[in-house]
Amino acid sequence: MLWTIALILFILWLLGFVAFHVLGAFIHLLLGIAVIVVLIRLIKGQKII
Repeated sequence: MLWTIALILFILWLLGFVAFHVLGAFIHLLLGIAVIVVLIRLIKGQKII
């Protein structure tokens, strides 16, 4: 039972390690777009929320 849990956690760790390296640039791109949209809305005087 303990070996099964250890194996599942190891596989999930590997998947997370690979996914974060691949998706890291995409996440930063989305954050950059969100900041730009908020700044544009502030400049135009619209409510953010």
